[in-house]
Amino acid sequence: MKVLRIGSMLATLLFLAACVTINIYFPAAQAEEAAERIVDDILGKQKQQEEQNKDEKKSSSLNQSLFQTIASGTLEFLIPSAQAAQPDFNASSPAIRKLQASMKSRNSALTPYYNSGAVGFTRDAMIAVHDAAAIPLKDRNKVQGLISSENSDRSALYRAIADANGHPEWEPEIRATFARTWVEKASRGWWYQNASGGWVQK
Repeated sequence: MKVLRIGSMLATLLFLAACVTINIYFPAAQAEEAAERIVDDILGKQKQQEEQNKDEKKSSSLNQSLFQTIASGTLEFLIPSAQAAQPDFNASSPAIRKLQASMKSRNSALTPYYNSGAVGFTRDAMIAVHDAAAIPLKDRNKVQGLISSENSDRSALYRAIADANGHPEWEPEIRATFARTWVEKASRGWWYQNASGGWVQK
């Protein structure tokens, strides 16, 4: 009976070791910092205007880091040979820089429509028409073109960041990180979608 129990424990440890060895968890804190830098650059935000948002997120980031440290230490204690690795997060490839520059140059054309409430940020890190009545009839084709181009670049950006890190499966997490960041960096009075898809004014 004791031999069977030992064998079962060894099998469980080997299974855990195999799982942990191939598990490279998504570096949420690094991705969040990268998203903040990129969105700040695109929107032309000043650091002093964003200090409040950073302070509000500081405690949650610390809690997340503490959880990851404890989890990693526990795994190392149980399975010393297994590595739960946190890779360097790359958000500065040529493709990423090109898309970022394109979005930055387009932002000046989009900002008046963010300000008027005509266009807002969606819950999936894209943009969409929020109030069509706020768009002059003569500008509607132009706005639709801006939205289409912006969304194309945004999708390509999230994919490029995932590819630059060698983890295309990270794209949903990267998109979710940017969705939060766009809202956090939005100016007062801009519109965005909440988790349920309802429009909210900041």
